[in-house]
Amino acid sequence: MTDINHHQTALGDVAARTLSNATKSTPMLSTITPRWLVHLMHWVPVEAGIYRLNKAKDPNAIEVDCSAKDERDLPATFVDYEEWGREYVLNAVNTVVDVHTRVSDLYSSPHNQIKEQLRLSIETVKERQESELINNKEYGLLHNVAAAQKVKSRSGSPTPDDFDELLSKVWKEPAFFLAHPQAIAAFGRECTRRGVPPPTVALFGSQFITWRGVPIIPCDKLRVTKGKTNILLLRTGESRQGVVGLYQPNLPGQQSMGLSVRFMGINHKAIASYLVSLYCSLAVLTDDAIAVLENVDVGNYYEYK
Repeated sequence: MTDINHHQTALGDVAARTLSNATKSTPMLSTITPRWLVHLMHWVPVEAGIYRLNKAKDPNAIEVDCSAKDERDLPATFVDYEEWGREYVLNAVNTVVDVHTRVSDLYSSPHNQIKEQLRLSIETVKERQESELINNKEYGLLHNVAAAQKVKSRSGSPTPDDFDELLSKVWKEPAFFLAHPQAIAAFGRECTRRGVPPPTVALFGSQFITWRGVPIIPCDKLRVTKGKTNILLLRTGESRQGVVGLYQPNLPGQQSMGLSVRFMGINHKAIASYLVSLYCSLAVLTDDAIAVLENVDVGNYYEYK
């Protein structure tokens, strides 16, 4: 029999590791997403945190004429404005990050503890920002779709016909569809069943499927509840009378657009505090800038033979 108590003839792994340094990654956070909506949105800086949306009172009352070869009187007209347009006030997404000075002093190599604590907190704040842009009950996209711009799916699942219906609602320079990844997969299954696989397009170094040339952007902030979700179609940009994001420029401690980090001091327990604030809102400039396909079923599958 082999002697199980044989003598070790070389240095073992466990002992060897006492002389080695592990290569350490930065902390990973599974909730971080690409946040394509924020990247694709057109952003408008606002003064004093307020954006007023002005419209014409009665567009059909503006009279013009195609002149004939006679001396008829030309129409006299003017454009009347609504007296008080809707005002959008920037909302803040805030958090306070606490770091014990002992921890940041002693354990900041190879990665700075304060930097990493702030980085991950900022990522979480930005994730919440994207969620608010879609779901906020005051200014969120889902709560600012006009009744005439709401579409019901004919079969429950998102079909090419449903996407065409959305395009008929936002036909003036549509920018992109926005859908949960499960909804995009469901749409892909419907296209496969009909033999019309959607083409893809490269944006930001990633591939997106399209419909009628309009990219379909994934976003997990469009929630799936009991197998149902919504799909949005947007036109973006102030010049196109679309959807615009709003932010406050020139903030104290500004780190990026609308985001600031400010040191709040060290308390008597030697804990340093940092205030992270992100100010944003969103405005739908005209009713036909957005449409929604409601209560889409994402759980329908087919058997292919």
